[in-house]
Amino acid sequence: MTLQSHPQILGSRSFHWPTEADAAACAARLAASPSLRNAFIELHGPLGAGKTTFVRHLLRALGVTGRIKSPSYAVLEPHEADGLAISHFDFYRFEDPREWEDAGFRDVFAAPGLKIAEWPDKAAGVLPPADLVLTLHIRDDDSRELRARAHSARGLQLLEVLA
Repeated sequence: MTLQSHPQILGSRSFHWPTEADAAACAARLAASPSLRNAFIELHGPLGAGKTTFVRHLLRALGVTGRIKSPSYAVLEPHEADGLAISHFDFYRFEDPREWEDAGFRDVFAAPGLKIAEWPDKAAGVLPPADLVLTLHIRDDDSRELRARAHSARGLQLLEVLA
């Protein structure tokens, strides 16, 4: 049996989002950071926690126009804004690690651009370490709690702009 190592947490912060507008404001701050251009961000949380909603706010803040749909069935939805390649993954239905190679995801992660993954635990073992891990929780009052953890120098830079 091999034990998977977990990347070191270099910094962490918690945030409370009473409304969706708070999530949108946080996404806008993140979008303004030059460190986002080649970052890999993981999004964790239960169904309905707001992962896809947060990604939509982030993509809009980055300048993505048109329909932004969830990649739940396609696994990957590519976008581009102002010369930035953005790859939005949703691994909820991901079942076989061979899909990783067959779909060319290794090449996507090797290329420049922003990568965002929902349900990354479903692709554990094939994903590279994330720069920033965002975990959303639904509070009893239906507001959201965000826990942000940085796992790289780039992640630390992103964590700083979230505050």
